[in-house]
Amino acid sequence: MKLIEKQALQQFTHLELIAKQVVEGFITGLHKSPFHGFSVEFAEHRLYNKGESTKHIDWKLFGRTDKLFIKRYEEETNLRCHLIIDNSSSMYFPILDDKNKQNKITFAVYCAAALIELLKGQRDAVGMSLFSDKIDFFSPAKSSPLHHKMLYHQLEKLIQNKDVNEHRNTAAVEALHQIAESIHKRSLVIIFSDMMDSKADPEELFSALQHLKHKKHEVVLFHVTDKEKEFHFEFDNRPYRFIDMETAEEIKLNPNEIKETYRASMAAYKKELILKCGQYKIDFVEADINQGFENVLMPYLVKRTKMM
Repeated sequence: MKLIEKQALQQFTHLELIAKQVVEGFITGLHKSPFHGFSVEFAEHRLYNKGESTKHIDWKLFGRTDKLFIKRYEEETNLRCHLIIDNSSSMYFPILDDKNKQNKITFAVYCAAALIELLKGQRDAVGMSLFSDKIDFFSPAKSSPLHHKMLYHQLEKLIQNKDVNEHRNTAAVEALHQIAESIHKRSLVIIFSDMMDSKADPEELFSALQHLKHKKHEVVLFHVTDKEKEFHFEFDNRPYRFIDMETAEEIKLNPNEIKETYRASMAAYKKELILKCGQYKIDFVEADINQGFENVLMPYLVKRTKMM
């Protein structure tokens, strides 16, 4: 590797590099798919015409193709986006080991990082909140490079957290109400959460989501789950010791003994969540950690297109 390439890489954190790779792969797939019509401004180019300003020439693309292309920015937008990530202990399921290389929090972090990368390219402002049993971090929407670095740093701290025994409860109701009051300008609010607030009354939880809509925000809820284990309840036919990651309560049982009852209960909860989101005009999107990131990036892009 050339020295200049090494220096360029050192400008980015590990998470930034992953985000860039995810976005580049997503855009490549977008151009090969029926969704090509959705405009991702910074990914569109046209040939440079002699006599034009060289200000917007993509020199990196020139290095690869030996041809001059102009970056096309079809819209100079002022969209504001606020990312909200649930950082409670249940989001650290499943516990990472050799078999589980990704859990709910790492999936949410990578998705959020990729969205920041898209927002950067589209010159949109982005803010972020992290919450567990309290608001752990809040930053209003900005678009400066230094601000982006700070957001990436906060996200990296989440995936570097190894203390899964800390047992941080979810307090989504209080956190969402506080965040709704703290975002002072109309924004696209994107929530990553498993919505497992065991202490909250469901109606109170839905009221907190409605608070965001009342403040004139557009809201997308990415319901982050390990669908195979948390909804399908797929475990081997043998006794297991299940531990509540937020309360540390334990129970020993054979999953097959309660499988159907458990599935029915989870299906009923998800149905209610979807119905309430529909009632409050909140976009509900399933975000299974075993599926690709495009299942998050595409709904975002569709939502942004509708807003502009």
